[in-house]
This record gives sequence, structure tokens and C-alpha cells, in this order.
Amino acid sequence: MNIIFYKAPKSDGYCSRILRAQGTKREGYQEFRLRVEGDPENYQPSSTYRVTLIASHPAYFRGFTVIALKEGKDGDKDEDYAGNFQIIDEEDTQFMTNCPPAVTESTPRRRTRIQVFWTAPPSGSGCVILKASIVQKKIIYFQDEGSLTKRMCEKGNGGGATDKPLLDCCACGTAKYRVTFYGNWSEKIHPKDYPRRANHWSALIGASHSRNYVLWEYGGYSSDGVKQVAELGSPVKTEEEIRQKGDDVLTVIKMKAQWPAWQPLNVRAAPSAEFSVDRARHLMSFLTMMGPSPDWNVGLSAEDLCTKECGWVQKVIQDLIPWDAGTDSGVSYESPNKATIPQEKIRPLTSLDHPQSPFYDPEGGAITPVARVVVERIARKGEQCNIVPDNVDDIVADIAPEEKEEDDTPETCIYSNWSPWSACSSATCEKGKRMRQRMLKAQLDLSVPCPHTQDFQPCMGPGCSDEDASTCMMSEWITWSPCSASCGVGMRSRERYVKQFPEDGSICTLPTEETETCTVNEECSPNSCLVTEWGEWDPCSATCGQGMKRRERMVKTVPSDGSACEAEMVKVEKCMMPECHTIPCLLTPWSDWSDCSVTCGKGARTRSRQFKSPLELGECAEDLEQVEKCMLPECPMDCVVSEWTEWSECNKSCGKGHMLRTRMVKMEPQFGGNPCPETVQRKKCKLRKCNNSKSGSANSDERRRRKEAREKRRNKQGCKMKPWSTWTECTKLCGGGIQERLITAKKRFKSSQLSSCKERKEIRACNVHPC
Repeated sequence: MNIIFYKAPKSDGYCSRILRAQGTKREGYQEFRLRVEGDPENYQPSSTYRVTLIASHPAYFRGFTVIALKEGKDGDKDEDYAGNFQIIDEEDTQFMTNCPPAVTESTPRRRTRIQVFWTAPPSGSGCVILKASIVQKKIIYFQDEGSLTKRMCEKGNGGGATDKPLLDCCACGTAKYRVTFYGNWSEKIHPKDYPRRANHWSALIGASHSRNYVLWEYGGYSSDGVKQVAELGSPVKTEEEIRQKGDDVLTVIKMKAQWPAWQPLNVRAAPSAEFSVDRARHLMSFLTMMGPSPDWNVGLSAEDLCTKECGWVQKVIQDLIPWDAGTDSGVSYESPNKATIPQEKIRPLTSLDHPQSPFYDPEGGAITPVARVVVERIARKGEQCNIVPDNVDDIVADIAPEEKEEDDTPETCIYSNWSPWSACSSATCEKGKRMRQRMLKAQLDLSVPCPHTQDFQPCMGPGCSDEDASTCMMSEWITWSPCSASCGVGMRSRERYVKQFPEDGSICTLPTEETETCTVNEECSPNSCLVTEWGEWDPCSATCGQGMKRRERMVKTVPSDGSACEAEMVKVEKCMMPECHTIPCLLTPWSDWSDCSVTCGKGARTRSRQFKSPLELGECAEDLEQVEKCMLPECPMDCVVSEWTEWSECNKSCGKGHMLRTRMVKMEPQFGGNPCPETVQRKKCKLRKCNNSKSGSANSDERRRRKEAREKRRNKQGCKMKPWSTWTECTKLCGGGIQERLITAKKRFKSSQLSSCKERKEIRACNVHPC
């Protein structure tokens, strides 16, 4: 049975009466959900989307209504309705008799899921509201907001609200999630043309990200990275694209490949990964290739984990059906490669795509899901806006102890946050390292040292950790050892080593050593010559078609009787390369990567290759040079200090003293830069000679009496002085400041001009320690 398209006759306002006649209204009721596959924020004009009405276990519904209205319209007129629905399964759904734009149940019965197709309206239609009502016995649930309503605006329309995000996330802090992928694609459930030997899911790749980044979406086009996943199962290019998005991405999500494709839901070994979200990056997307297939995948696109109540979603369980990346035109699992030119938009597969499709159903039914993904919140960090837990499990998740990195930072050391990890210094599967850094903002106690501001971690190039970790990863075989015999039959061996042990802790059973017999100098009489073993074969002389190859050996000892050595020294054989007309071009292997173009910081490195075959054998559009970014430890930054202040006044009023000047540390040295120079300098100063006599104590007493008598006379004639004032606060907290104090007269006669009545001021340096 084909999909039914319905051209709506006049509705006579009956639809609007249905909308106004709904009974019980339950805001925030979450057992039922209206979902547009892929959860697009915007619709592509005239594109077709699968719309699903779902009841979460153990809920169910007996009847339903689904409509699509233009935003702001009441449904009184046919023009109020947007797009057209298409019936997939007549046993489940039909157009409503008295309201043709709406879809309803064919027969009332218990059900948990229905599906229809909806074709979006043409360009210029603005925003659309998809609504559903649910009937349970005599109770009707109809939501103008929440899980039974979906608002979508036209993609690319510059009309204000159309481009505005549906809902800005208002949650606080961050949340940590675990995503687990269960393959449900099996010969039992999907028997038609099921590939028995090579069925698998590729390494999964995804990210938590902001609304500004789209990994993939229905109605959009596949990027180069998505195409590489869809056709080859390689996540390398996609991971590069994700990492280039900078602040729009919070976490890169990666899981190992899954062989075979079927993974029972009750097996704990299903691949999983953890990721975080925050207010700016609260969406999660991923994809994984269905292999073998032309370009079929499953995944989530922009799954929003932020709730309108300013909290974080506790759990998402979603069954997945395959979608087509639009880059290959194959119709079955093992169709030959046939590029789709021009590239088509990403779309969900349907059961009516092609008679040779493994999902083809002449009745037009829904495709049985091939996978299930479970996204579950495992922790919340930081101060939360929504402090009311969702349920008991949520309370347990929030109070469960998190695995924390050991942090031995003293409380007296104040740092900035760690920067993101740099790119790995290795672009291959050889071990490299990556680096992150932080700034020391303040050291409150100089006697307590502050630990490092750089952190290094071993790493490998993109894609290297996606190997199936349940098997041993072995190195290549090392070349054969020399033959144990110099004459006759002996033994030789070669070795390899385990590069990575299985994650489950099991022992690798693959052999790490091989031995075989070898023969050197078949004739071992005293008159025979001794020769070495045969060398390796030279490459074939032809790059395509038939050619020749040769190998050589050397004479070790000539015959003792002086005769000529009759042993064969050179062997030549024919070799056959692929037919010439099948080779568009032959290239040498890539050269090693050049050194990084810089000695520190971010740079680039290159590698190249050359043509081996004549270009006239066929067209050759392969790249001969590749350039990639490289990251070395950050460049050293020297200490930066300010200019010197002016010299302070002399700290003595007579005799010998000293003056001070200071300067500030503007920036501490980083990454091994030159240390800071001195920040305080002093120099001698000499004022008038003090009236100090070197006579004995008697003379000293006499001088003191004379001085006191003078002071009395002055006070009678002039004024009395107040005590010295307290020192003022230091002008700077660090780096060298100044303090002052004054002495002033208590009372002074107008006729007095004595110097003792004048105000005097003293100055001294303070807080000379560096900042």
C-alpha cells in the first residue's frame, strides 16, 4: 500500500471547534511526546519529515489527533493549516472525516506509538505549530505548550523570530551525562539481505555544543567529515571539524566500533561515553555508520538537554532508524559505490524508498528501529537554578561521589581555570603528548610554593583510540633474524609485541614470535663456496601489468681449492601488477611529516608524495602535498616590569641616610621565560652634618642642658609643638609605596617667626615586596 496523500476539502470550521472543545489540560505532562525526527529547530520548505507520537512505558493512548497550524492562527479557515500530512499505515491512522487537515486513529485501541509523514509548507510560510491530542478512555490531554507541541520556523528566513533560537537555556552550573549505544540491527529483526559476516557499527563520533554549530540535521547537507563517517566509518575528519569549532563545543564524544552490530539491551558491555553540558552548550549530537551500507547512519541531532524549568534533563531514551547522508546512491547494504552527484540532502530512510532496499515494505509501514540510545544524567556541578530534584534517582545521582582529579594546589595559590587541551603532538598512532596551562593570578603566602602551571598528558592521533578494545592490538612483524646455520639447514625467527591489551583485562593469545627453517649453502663440502641468505625482492619493475623483480646474495667464503664459486648470486622472476587500465594513478607512499614550522606554540607541518605511473595511464587528481597543524609547548614569555618610580626623600634629616625607588611586576614569567629583575633599589644620601660632638659624657650632659634651656626660651617666645601624627596608609599594597607623618604647632604667636613653629614632614618607603 502506498503512502496516501490527502488534498483537504473545506473544513467548515469544524477543526477549530475540535481545538476549542478539548477537555482536561495537563501542563508539563511528560508521558506523551510529539517528535519530529531529528528534532530540527527549523524546517526546510517543501521537505518531508517523519512525525512520531510516543507514549512512555507504561502509558498508552487509545485515540489521538495531530494537526499543523500556522503560528498565531485559530484553525477557522483552511489557510490556517500548514503543509500536508501523509498516511503511512492505514491500520493506525486516517484523515479526520470532519477535519481533513488533521490525522486521527483508524480504530480505537491501545497503542504506544504512531507515525505519519508531514511535508513542510512552501517558502514564506513562517513558523508552524505541530499539535497533538491524546485520548485515554474518556480523558483528553491537549497541550498548547510542552511535549505534545512542536514549534518550527522556516529555515533561512530572515524574518526575525524565524532565526531566533526556540528557547535559550536558563539552567545554571553544568551537568554530566553518560550516553550508551545499543545496536538492535540483527538478522532476526531485519532478515532481508542481512549481511552476516561484516555487520557492525562504526566508531561513534559526536559533541555537546551550542546552537551555533550543526553536526548534521535532516534537510541539511553532509559535511566532508559526515560523508567520511557515512561512507567509510572513519571519524577522523569529523573530529577535526568538531575541534575547529572552538568555544561552540564543550565535549567531543567518542565510542569504539561495535562488532557485531547486534548488542542485547541487557548486556553491560555496550559502548558508552561521558560528556558535559552547560548553559551555552546544552545540545548533544552524534552519528555512527551502519556497516556495510552505502551511506546509512543513525544518531541524534541537536538533542536539547536543558529544560524550560531551568534544570537538566534526567534521561533520554530514543529508538533510532537509519538515515541517508545523500552522498552515495546505493539502495542495498552491499551496493557498489556510486557517488550521488549533485549531493542530496540528509533524509530519513523509509519503507518505500526502493524495492531492493532491505527496509522495503509494500504496505508502507514504519521501519523497525535498528538501535537505541540512552542518555542519562549522572551528576550536576556548580550552583543550580532548579534545586528541586526530578525524582529519587535524581537525588542519588546528585549526591553520589564524583571521581575528582587529585588537586594538591595550596589554598594560598590562586589560579585561572585550565585552558583546553592542545592538539596532540602526534598525528599518527604513535604516542605523542598534549598540553594545557593555567595562569598564577595571586600567591597569598610567599613561603608556600605554588605548583606547576603546565600539565602534559600522553595521547595519540585522531581515530587511534577507536579500535575495538576487546581485542589485542599487535605491532607489525619485525624482520627475520639471520639463519642460525651458515651452511645447510638452520632456523630463523621474527617477533612482534602487544601494542594494547584488552580493556577487560584478559590475556592476549596472539603469538608474539614465529620460527621457520632456513637453508644456506646447500652444498657444504670443503670445496664449495659459502654464501649469505637471499636478500629481499626488489619492487616490481612495472607499476601496472607484467614486470620483473630480482633479489641477490653475496659470497662469504670462496672455495678453498681456488675454483670459481658456482652458486647462483642473482634470481629474477616475473611479477604481475594490476591491469594498467584499472589504475587511474599510482603514487609513492607519503613521506614522513616535516618538522613543525615553529619551535614553540602553533605551527604547521607538511608531507608529500609523487607520481609513480605516467599520467597518460589515466586521470589523477590526488593531492601530492598535505598540510596539518602542529602544536609544541608554548613559547617562553619573559617577565615584564614597569618603569622605576621617582626616588623617595632621604630617610634622615641630617647626616647619612638612603633613598628608595620601586617598580611593579606587570606579568610573571611563563613557560620558562626570563625571571623578574629586582623591584626595589636604594642609594645613599648625605645631608648637612649633624651637630654631634665627640667629647665625653660630661660635655654631653652640658649640651643637653643648654638645648633644653633654648627650647624653653623658644616656647616662651613662640609656640608649643604637638606630638608627631601617625603614619599615613601606604600608597600601594605591593611593589613599593610611601608613608608620611607630620608635626605641627599647638599655638603660635603672630610675632613669632621661629623655625621651631614650622610644620615638619617625614617620609618613608613601605610595602616594597613585589606584587
